[in-house]
Amino acid sequence: MTNNRLANVWTHLSEAIIERGEGIYVYDQQGQQYIDFTSGIGVTNTGHCHPRVVSAIQQQASKLLFGQINCVIPSKSVELAERLQPLLPDGLDTLFFSNSGAEAVEGAIKLAKVATGRTNIISFQGSFHGRTAMTMALTGSKTIYRGGFQPLPSGVFFAPFPYAYRYGWDEQTTVNFCLNELDLIFRSQSSPTETAAIIIEPVLGEGGYVPAPTAFLETLRDICDKHNILLIFDEIQSGYGRTGRFWAHEYSRARPDIMIMAKGIASGMPLSAFAAPRDLMEKFTPGSHGGTYGGGNAVVMAAAIATIDAIQEENLVENALRTGQYLTGKLCDLKAQYPVIGDVRGPGLMVATEFTVNGEPATDIAKSISKYCEKHGLLLLTCGTYGNVIRWIPPLIATPGQIEDALAIFEEALRQSI
Repeated sequence: MTNNRLANVWTHLSEAIIERGEGIYVYDQQGQQYIDFTSGIGVTNTGHCHPRVVSAIQQQASKLLFGQINCVIPSKSVELAERLQPLLPDGLDTLFFSNSGAEAVEGAIKLAKVATGRTNIISFQGSFHGRTAMTMALTGSKTIYRGGFQPLPSGVFFAPFPYAYRYGWDEQTTVNFCLNELDLIFRSQSSPTETAAIIIEPVLGEGGYVPAPTAFLETLRDICDKHNILLIFDEIQSGYGRTGRFWAHEYSRARPDIMIMAKGIASGMPLSAFAAPRDLMEKFTPGSHGGTYGGGNAVVMAAAIATIDAIQEENLVENALRTGQYLTGKLCDLKAQYPVIGDVRGPGLMVATEFTVNGEPATDIAKSISKYCEKHGLLLLTCGTYGNVIRWIPPLIATPGQIEDALAIFEEALRQSI
C-alpha cells in the first residue's frame, strides 16, 4: 500500500502507514511500534483508542449518527454543552460547536466583530490560528502558511509575543517591550476604538511552545477592559489538561471574553467549539453563522463527553502536571550536558527543547534529531518559525517509565546528531 493517491500538500513526519493505536503507541502495517509523543499534534490527549471513548462511539453509533442542528437538536449536543460549562472560565456559559479549530477561530472573530461593531483584530508574531483565509491572516508563525495566498482579509495587525529566549532578555524586560509595542500599534495602526479583539495563544503552538508570562496576559486583560476590546484566548492546542491545568490561561488571573477549543476535545474525533457569555453570543443574528456538521454529529459529541469522563476520573490533568515536571527536569539535565539545547520550557506536557548554536537557530540539528527518533520508534515534531524547536506532546496518560523510554532514544539522537 502506498500513499500516491494522497495530495502532496500534506507534510509527513513519518512515511509509516499506521494500522492501529493503543495508549501512547501506534503500530504500522508491519507491526513496528512507535512511541507517539505528537499525540496527533495535541489531539489524542487520552491516548489512542481510549476504551471509554471507543465504547461511547460504538454505543452512540447504533442510536443516532447525525442530527443536523438547524433541523433538530441532538441530545448529545445538549449534554456536552452542559458538561463543558462548569469547566469553562467564569461567565462563558454558551457554546457554538464546529468541526475544526480554524472554523472555531473564524466564528470567534465573526462574533467579536458583530458584537463590537469594530473592524480590526490584533494577533501576535509566532501565532498559528489556522489555514482558512481569515485564520491565515491571523497567523504569524511561518510564511509557508500564508505564502502564495495573498491578499488575505484585511484589518489584522501583529504585535510581538513575549518570547524572552528569542530576544535574549529577562521576562520583565520582554513583557515591558511587548506592551510598549502594542501601545505603538494602537497609536499608529489600529486605534482602540476600531479594534474589536486581541487574540492570543496562552502558549504559542506552532510558534515554538512559548508560554505567555502571566503578567503579560493579566495586563492584556486590563488593556482590553480599559478600551472595551474583547480578549480571545485560543486554547486549541494548550487546552484539555495539556499544560497541567485544564486551560493554560489558568496559570494567570486573566480570563477571556471568548475562548476557542479543539484538538483534545474529543480524543481524535473532529470537533471544535468557541465559548462566550450568553449576552455576547446573542449579538449574532440567528442564521448568520453555522455549518452543516457543526453541533450535529452525535457520535462526535459522545466521544467528547467520554473524553471529559476519562480526563476527570483518571486525574489526567494532575498526571500531566506531575509527568510534565518529571520530563522537564530530565530535559534540563540533558541541557546541562548538551549546550546545543538552548532552552527547555513549557508547563505540563506541552514542553519545548529549543536548539541553538552561538545564539542562532540550529534548525538542521533539530530536524536531524527528530528524524533519528522517528527511525528508532519515537515520534517528535519540530516547530518554531525557524523549525529549531522539538516539541514534546505526550498523551496525558504517559507514565514516568514511558517518558524514560522516549528520553533514551532522544539522548542517543543527541549523541548521533551533534
